[in-house]
Amino acid sequence: MSNIAKAFQNGKAFIPFITCGDPDLTTTAAAVREAVKNGADLIELGIPFSDPTAEGPVIQGANLRALNGGINTDMIFSFVRGLRTDVKVPMVFMTYANVVFSYGTEKFISTCAEIGIDGLILPDIPYEEKDEFLPVCHQYGVDLISLIAPTSENRVGMIAKEAEGFIYLVSSLGVTGVRSQINTDLTDIVRTIRENTGVPCAIGFGISTPEQAKAMAALSDGAIVGSAIVRLLEKHGKEAPKYIGEYVRSMKDAIRDL
Repeated sequence: MSNIAKAFQNGKAFIPFITCGDPDLTTTAAAVREAVKNGADLIELGIPFSDPTAEGPVIQGANLRALNGGINTDMIFSFVRGLRTDVKVPMVFMTYANVVFSYGTEKFISTCAEIGIDGLILPDIPYEEKDEFLPVCHQYGVDLISLIAPTSENRVGMIAKEAEGFIYLVSSLGVTGVRSQINTDLTDIVRTIRENTGVPCAIGFGISTPEQAKAMAALSDGAIVGSAIVRLLEKHGKEAPKYIGEYVRSMKDAIRDL
């Protein structure tokens, strides 16, 4: 069984996204620990990239701040080693194919396995091209997380059948970012996913309030929040971890009894 399954064993999962190195890795570590202490079930860590095509302006800004601060992949690997001395929840990396290619695919994925990263999300790799990474992920026991979007249409069942770890269901068209409302009807997509796999499905993109988290988690197996957390880092800088802890607690409380 995938280690990621542990995140979904005790009800609906809350999954925060945090960009590594924004504003620095010490703050990232504190933010992760506060999130876990306050109920985060799985941590999604962003490895900064200069052209993050799936991201809106909030997370793009975090990427630039981290890169301008000198963050690189080796530093992030060392950082995760330190986290794993006490952080036991599943953790996944979210980054882009070029980051993995430029580091060396096998070297990158084998290091993920060594430091305790359970999965990898590559939003710029379509389903049809995942075989560039999947055999190496299987070799080292790292789940390659599939994304399903409202535009996936007749491919939803096909993607779901081969999914591992968890399915990242994109709530809305476009890039990441806080949305005042999520109007996409995801019911049919979730039904198709359920018909084709037992792998859990969590919804992300646009979720920022406890009410939105509750609605999305009620429909699926969990809620993923990125931009709202990155905004706290942008606003509070090194003081952000305590605010992130409070925010995560409010979101987890909203989905706890579903």
